[in-house]
Amino acid sequence: MPVTMNDVARVAGVSAMTVSNVLTGRRVVSDATRERVEAAAEQLGYALNLTARHLRAGRTNTIALVIPNLDHPYFGELAARFDRLLRSTGRHLVVEQTGSRREAELSALNVARLRLYDGVLLSVVGMRSEEIATLRSDMPVVILGEQDVSNRFDHVGMDNVGGARIATSHLLSRGSRRILILGGAPEGDDASGMSLARTNGWRQAHHDAGMTPEDDLIIPLEIPSAEHGHATILRLVRDGFAFDGVFTVTDTLATGVLAGLSESGRRVPEDVQVVGFDSLDGSRFTVPPLTTIDPGHEEMATEALRLLDRLIERDEGAPRERVKPPARLIRRGSTR
Repeated sequence: MPVTMNDVARVAGVSAMTVSNVLTGRRVVSDATRERVEAAAEQLGYALNLTARHLRAGRTNTIALVIPNLDHPYFGELAARFDRLLRSTGRHLVVEQTGSRREAELSALNVARLRLYDGVLLSVVGMRSEEIATLRSDMPVVILGEQDVSNRFDHVGMDNVGGARIATSHLLSRGSRRILILGGAPEGDDASGMSLARTNGWRQAHHDAGMTPEDDLIIPLEIPSAEHGHATILRLVRDGFAFDGVFTVTDTLATGVLAGLSESGRRVPEDVQVVGFDSLDGSRFTVPPLTTIDPGHEEMATEALRLLDRLIERDEGAPRERVKPPARLIRRGSTR
């Protein structure tokens, strides 16, 4: 027999009306009660029935974007880009923040089912590839990010290796010979997919030029923030560490690096050249303007929504796709 709201209420130890209030959001309930109801609904598979009922009745015209941090410039711009695209088709975007925590990423899919979004764009940071492969969701989901993804899901990501290779090759072609990779990952390091992939691209560019990359130029950072970039460059200059180029794994890091070099009396690009990655809007206004890698933001957003819409339309026979637009160099004043 199909699971009913009364079944969920019995398992959660609440009334059927309380279950209804939680699932529809009509009334505010305590966090503890909401969590019990959501757990019971998930345990019994009631969210699946609810979703099927909603799909028969119509759509909400609402898409969920699940991202690690709302206050990070990259994810802020990503949300704005999806919002513009959705509004142009009469739809709405709801953004949920996970703080890069695995539990929050898993929970976001459960909550999305209960709230009846039409689909979910899930940026994965906390979950590992093997965990993504075991995700269960009756919801249309497209995975964003740099983790390897099971063929069960459509995936839109960046060409991290190729972009880093282009950035480093550009620095080498402009005369830099000791190029830091700030936010990189030493071999054998359990770093995120992004850091490791961009370090591999940095290595490949050196091999392309007939050079051996020096491991002491790989500078890992726990947090790729402007503050950490600024503090790290000040420390390296103070310690007399030799470098004449910097490839930062994000534009956010690069803003801190540029400030630190200026404070240290190092001229950019005459003494040190700098290339970032992400092509954030603000990178045009650094001093000097930042040379950076554009990973194909517009194409990634457009393709992610195309894939999600295909799932929403129940095109179940279509093969899962992996989209990775080519990266390109945006040349500005921070390189010669």
